[in-house]
Amino acid sequence: MNEKPEIELTEGSQYKIFSLGGKENMLETEGMFKGFTSLGVDEPGLLMELNGNHGEMVGKIRIVPLHVVLAIDILEAVPNQKKDDTKEMDHYVG
Repeated sequence: MNEKPEIELTEGSQYKIFSLGGKENMLETEGMFKGFTSLGVDEPGLLMELNGNHGEMVGKIRIVPLHVVLAIDILEAVPNQKKDDTKEMDHYVG
């Protein structure tokens, strides 16, 4: 079988996010993904460092709540740098 690589948001990757803005407009956020954050008890958001397309806002961090995300374009993907914590132990510790 041809297994496709799993697509996931990875820190350091470049994305363009389309989200709900005001009443009748869409907000575009383009830049580097810095991770996830919590906006409250049950409200996750994406941390994005804005790029040069945002003028004076370049380098600023924008939080995009997940519930308003409409689409995400992957501009440049960076491989996941997470350590593999699922490795089995070499010996039994009792």
